[in-house]
Amino acid sequence: MPTVFINPKTDLAFKKIFGSKQSKDILISFLNAIVYNEQDTIKDLVILDPYQAPKIKGMKDSYLDVKATLVDNTTVIIEMQVLNVLGFEKRVLYNAAKAFSIQLGVGEDYTLLNPVIALTITDFEMFSGGERIISRYRLKEKDDLTDYSDDIELIFVELPKFTKELNNLETLVDKWLYFLKSANQLTSVPPQMGEVPAINHAFTVAQQSNLSRKELEILEKRQMFLHDNRNAILKARQEGEQIGEKRKALEIARQLLDVLDVETISHKTGLSVAEIQQLTVDS
Repeated sequence: MPTVFINPKTDLAFKKIFGSKQSKDILISFLNAIVYNEQDTIKDLVILDPYQAPKIKGMKDSYLDVKATLVDNTTVIIEMQVLNVLGFEKRVLYNAAKAFSIQLGVGEDYTLLNPVIALTITDFEMFSGGERIISRYRLKEKDDLTDYSDDIELIFVELPKFTKELNNLETLVDKWLYFLKSANQLTSVPPQMGEVPAINHAFTVAQQSNLSRKELEILEKRQMFLHDNRNAILKARQEGEQIGEKRKALEIARQLLDVLDVETISHKTGLSVAEIQQLTVDS
């Protein structure tokens, strides 16, 4: 009987796979691959409650998917984002700045602040026009690009830009990205992925049969919510494009009023005769 894996890109599944008590080895392998270029940099970490409680009255609450502290006291916050919502890029910066600032209590010295890495994984393209899958940002001087500080680092992983097929996976990064993008489409653990202990463990956690009835219900509702919202965003985009095309056609028709007859303008622009006649009235 084929195995069913949950979709790692939904927030509940992502948290269960990478942020549960039993997920330390999974998260270490994933972060070493994505953040540290497959170097065995992270030896240990502590997975924390991802909720960032605000210290300032009235400050907006903030939720993350996974939050961990490394042995060198670096804080890593991780967010999996499926929908490209308005203001998302500002929210990433806001969460990183908050994670950095809430380390200190009132009167504590700034030297006690430790670095923060904000790792954001998106199921959409954030930076169009480039093929880079993983992008890294730090504070730098504008002209000569010298570093000001590496205390806050933003790392983005754009899953749509990863297009390798299963037979072409070469690196640990490849295997983790393929897991995120395609695990729920598989019916068994591919041998080349299962040979990595942490990825094999991730597949085990991701087995739908290992979820409780309540977790399955929440996961199903979340998937429906994401599906409906993705369709709503697509519909709004299409309607916006249609409005733009209509405005362009009206502008062309307006310029042709003194040159061509109404029927010819209608044929060339796709507008109705009535719409073009209304332009002559408005003019």
